[in-house]
Amino acid sequence: MTPRTVLVARLDNAGDVLLQGPLLRAVAHGADRVVLLAGPAGAAAAALLPGVDEVWTWSCPWILGDPPPVDADDLAALTDRVRALAPDEAVISTSFHQSPLPLALVLRTAGVPRISAISVDYPGTLLDVRHRVEDDLPEPERALSLARAAGFEPPAGDDGRLAVRRPLPPVAHPAATEPGYVVLHPGASVPARTWPAQRCAEAVEALADAGHRVLVTGGPGERALTAAVAGTRGVDLGGETSLPEMAALLDGAVAVVVGNTGPAHLAAAVGTPVVSLFSPVVPAVRWAPYGVPSVLLGDQSAPCRDTRARECPVPGHPCLTSVTAQDVVAAVEKLTSAVQQPAVLRIPAAAREAATSSQGRT
Repeated sequence: MTPRTVLVARLDNAGDVLLQGPLLRAVAHGADRVVLLAGPAGAAAAALLPGVDEVWTWSCPWILGDPPPVDADDLAALTDRVRALAPDEAVISTSFHQSPLPLALVLRTAGVPRISAISVDYPGTLLDVRHRVEDDLPEPERALSLARAAGFEPPAGDDGRLAVRRPLPPVAHPAATEPGYVVLHPGASVPARTWPAQRCAEAVEALADAGHRVLVTGGPGERALTAAVAGTRGVDLGGETSLPEMAALLDGAVAVVVGNTGPAHLAAAVGTPVVSLFSPVVPAVRWAPYGVPSVLLGDQSAPCRDTRARECPVPGHPCLTSVTAQDVVAAVEKLTSAVQQPAVLRIPAAAREAATSSQGRT
């Protein structure tokens, strides 16, 4: 019987939520209603995803990087809300370093009859579908494999790429009214993943010298950064766009220059090529821009590799300071040239045989 309501949980950042698009479309194809439980940083991204009918926001004390204290009343309120929703089942999506089991306990307490998640730990009676996968699947494929393990297949013709709801809102700024510009996004939620501001400013100058219009984007708290990076040759849009407007802005770009952070995945979701300034503190095979032409810049064998460090542990931040403004110009030219092929083209696999799952509680 078709489930009436499915609760899907993804409780971290906007980029992580955007990577759940293929999973959510698969669940929506097999359900009447999909409610997505997101963290405060991911809720706006959740609202952009096709297949999501309702977004709930909750600050999770075992997932967020700056977590709130555990509050018994807060947990009780979430439990009561889930009980009132009475979902037919739940799918808990997590990154490889996160455990789904605390939330599974809350959902089980709320009476959710069927729960699916990826778990390396013994789940006891907390999970009905304990799914296990290879370590180095790209995150969208990892998530989609969980949906399939739970019994949800994507609709016919779904290519497994990232996507957003359309139409997107118009971008009011005059600089974005005509497509063909390059977007440079200098900030990141994690300092270890940022290209130095001076290098970003040099890239704006070099891109302008190469004939590109450059729009510099950032959040409300990054206005000083975007103003310094834009200088006199770029257009400073720091703090001027909502997330849907940011999606529209990226949609009109010929390329986006960005670190491993949410706007990289938002660019992929609107189909725009990405120059990825990728710090190897997390693996590129999992987190690089997915499903679009991309050029990966940065020393992927640097000593910080796979450390998951938030602050760079190596003096001088060599993994990204090794990248020059001219490297970025060359990468943009590679992606925008009609006669050359992009360095990396990530095409989603239709299916992965490597992922395995087990029904029950073994």
